[in-house]
Amino acid sequence: MDFSRFPNGKTDVEKQKANLQDADLSGAKLSEADLSGADLSGAKLSEADLRGAKLSGAVLSGAVLVEAKLSGANLYWANLSGAVLVEADLRAADLSAANLSGAVLVEADLHGADLSEADLRGAVLRGVKLTLADLERADLSAVDLSKANLKGAKLSEAKLSGANLYWAKLKGAKLRWAVLRGADLRKADLSEADLSEADLRWADLRGADLSGADLLAADLSGADLWRTNLQGATMPDGTIHD
Repeated sequence: MDFSRFPNGKTDVEKQKANLQDADLSGAKLSEADLSGADLSGAKLSEADLRGAKLSGAVLSGAVLVEAKLSGANLYWANLSGAVLVEADLRAADLSAANLSGAVLVEADLHGADLSEADLRGAVLRGVKLTLADLERADLSAVDLSKANLKGAKLSEAKLSGANLYWAKLKGAKLRWAVLRGADLRKADLSEADLSEADLRWADLRGADLSGADLLAADLSGADLWRTNLQGATMPDGTIHD
């Protein structure tokens, strides 16, 4: 990156928050930078180092963050709608209440990230790593999570209506009170998952693994359970499937 217009490097980038729309910051070293509330809409930040950066309330709509390093970054309430975060490193990042609607996060690493109450409607998360992530009360309606790894993730009260979870890994995930109406869960691994009181109406669970799962008081009306493995699962009526 050319820092000629930022003679003091990161410090001047921080000061010029209001003038970063469409800026080319590809590869910039901005770890720990304070960019809270900054307007970075349309900015190019591919391969930028933003580890531990403060981006709460920042506007990053349409920004390109391919392979960006954002581990530990604070993106609370940030606007990342339509942003491209392919293969970005967002481990342990705070994305709570962030707007990620329509964002592309294919193969991104969000291990341990906080996405509670985030808006992810229509986002593309194919192959993403969300192990141990907090997605409680997040809106994941119509999200593409095919082949995503959500082992041990917290998804209580999350909205997943119409989501594509084909072949996703959800072993041990917490999905209590989650809404999964019409979700595609074909061949998903939901073994030992907590789906108690979840809404699974019209969900496609063909070939899914629900062994040992907790389905107590879950609504499975209209769900397709063809070749679903329910061995040892607690059924909606409290009985254990043999």
